[in-house]
Amino acid sequence: MTGMREFQTGATPTSGTVFDGVSGYVIIFALLVVSYALCAAQRATDPSPWAFLVILVTVAVVFRVTGTPPMIQHVAWVILSAAGLATIITALSSAGGHVLDIVFSTATMVALLVAPVAIIGHQVKRRGLNLEALLAAITAYVFVGLFFTFAFNLLSLVSSASIFDGTDDDSLANQLFFSFTTLTTTGYGNLVPSTATSQAVAVAEAITGQLFLITAVARIMRGAGARAGVAAPSKESP
Repeated sequence: MTGMREFQTGATPTSGTVFDGVSGYVIIFALLVVSYALCAAQRATDPSPWAFLVILVTVAVVFRVTGTPPMIQHVAWVILSAAGLATIITALSSAGGHVLDIVFSTATMVALLVAPVAIIGHQVKRRGLNLEALLAAITAYVFVGLFFTFAFNLLSLVSSASIFDGTDDDSLANQLFFSFTTLTTTGYGNLVPSTATSQAVAVAEAITGQLFLITAVARIMRGAGARAGVAAPSKESP
């Protein structure tokens, strides 16, 4: 009876930690807000090492919340810890360089790609319309926007020409703003991709954003349908 009740309400069993269910996704979302703020404060093309560090922590939390197999979590923790330590040393020692910036940008992209895949894989197996499903969709959507931010950042670092037309610089803050306005197809027009490659990335992001919204809405509606479908038989008389 308890299992049926949890299925009907869309709730998930908890093991008594803050990383389970809704609270886990709240932590992920809070970390994403910090990552966004650190990227928005970066007025240079160079990727922010502190934003990268927060993103690494966020990915580690994603693995914990989504119940990734322990072996994968242990390997990921070793890799993320090593990358985090290297980031702290680099930031505190003021070490830098163009090659290091490219490495940071590429590593951030990989981390931002793995996280939404884990979230989607976790949620696609679940049923029920609840706050956890909504937060999962939002956090995965923000991860996608940040991923394309660093796709533009990497493109800017490896290109000799500006990726934006006009006098606007290729700062990480501008790349972040452009990424999310493209993802949501808002298109203010103040930032315009100037190269064929940056235009192709922008088109890919716009299409991804629309497909993601469609699938996210479908996921929520499927959860609502599953909940109604389970609740309906309870109205029948014995």
